[in-house]
Amino acid sequence: MSEPARPSPAAAPRSAARAPRTFDRGHTDDLMAFLAASPTPYHAVANVAERLEKAGFRRVVETEAWDTGSPAGSGGTYVLRGGAIIAWYVPEGAAPHTPFRIVGAHTDSPNLRVKPRPDSGAQGWRQVAVEIYGGPLLNSWLDRDLGLAGRLSLRDGSTRLVNVDRPLLRVPQLAIHLDRSVNADGLKLDKQRHMQPVWGLGEDVRDGDLVAFLEETAKVPSGEVTGWDLMVHSVEPPAYLGRDEELLAGPRMDNLLSVHAGAAALTAVAAHGAGLPFIPVLAAFDHEETGSQSDTGADGPLLGGVLERSVFARGGSYEDRARAFAGTVCLSSDTGHAVHPNYAERHDPTHHPRVDGGPLLKVNVNNRYATDGSGRSVFAAACEKAGVPFQAFVSNNSMPCGTTIGPITAARHGITTVDIGVAILSMHSARELCGARDPFLLANALTAFLEG
Repeated sequence: MSEPARPSPAAAPRSAARAPRTFDRGHTDDLMAFLAASPTPYHAVANVAERLEKAGFRRVVETEAWDTGSPAGSGGTYVLRGGAIIAWYVPEGAAPHTPFRIVGAHTDSPNLRVKPRPDSGAQGWRQVAVEIYGGPLLNSWLDRDLGLAGRLSLRDGSTRLVNVDRPLLRVPQLAIHLDRSVNADGLKLDKQRHMQPVWGLGEDVRDGDLVAFLEETAKVPSGEVTGWDLMVHSVEPPAYLGRDEELLAGPRMDNLLSVHAGAAALTAVAAHGAGLPFIPVLAAFDHEETGSQSDTGADGPLLGGVLERSVFARGGSYEDRARAFAGTVCLSSDTGHAVHPNYAERHDPTHHPRVDGGPLLKVNVNNRYATDGSGRSVFAAACEKAGVPFQAFVSNNSMPCGTTIGPITAARHGITTVDIGVAILSMHSARELCGARDPFLLANALTAFLEG
């Protein structure tokens, strides 16, 4: 994959506001490549790690000691666990109590995931047994060419990534001739009966066929795969859309768009990191779509443990850790809702975010988002410095509000957190839609935030 676009100019003074940047289509091109190469959280963090390595970051292992002589105490470092990655850059001379500036995001997206006994079938069709992950728009997965990707766990304890990125599966919709009322009464899908994809023909469905196929695909000896975390994905590549190609359509923008922008911002800041007043961090978690309660989710101990160990690796004490956390700010970056032209009444009447209008500042007084007035000031300052416009989002009072890793991060670690993101349509669809400029604007705002 290509090196990430660096949205922040090196020569810009840290104390001055920048003029608005000219749109860099190269950043959006790079996002499209990242989306296409990241069909699962495991692939996403592997691709982020590759970009970090090219930028001079080094991986540290959680089971090894992080003492004052370890790489964790200086320069660019990252930890990779499953579908999550935490990366940070310690500028030269940073004190143990130096606060962090964190960009938080998540790597998972709603989809269909393979069950422990994957081989099934009926009526002469071979099928793959899947379970619904998160809250996808189920109809968006119908009649779509699907690939299969994920992580294989081997007998020796190692793992192997696999990606069948070609039309392999399909969830066929019932013909209108057999459901004459579907357009009048609406499509009703049963998650168990109607969402199992087909992948071939045959009366004899044998356990192990799908795993054997994936072993052959991944060039793993037969019988070596003893566990798997597999999910389907649309094989249709991301694409510019519209008369003037001002829109971007693609999969998993919720929330790999933020992961990509955060990685670009972190590497840009690290490349010119002398004199940074904060330690910039990218924290990309798994399992946000199902509540974040896992060892790689935002509600787990991963982020807090990594940041604490970074403090101690610089010779710090618990007092230094407390001081660092007290001065830390996190931008929880996740996609938000652009006003829908066909359903404008579903939005708050005085808040109509538009695509390519700049990042969203997401607010909910019931703490479904973590933003408060002081957090708004931090984000406003970053956008002003970057020359990036931003817009506010609140939900219609008559409709429930979604949530993010923001409130979890604030509550678990006691750090100031602000919820932001990019406005999109078709959220939780197999294929989502945003403005082609907004990813670039978000990356610029995140860069200015990490610079402090």
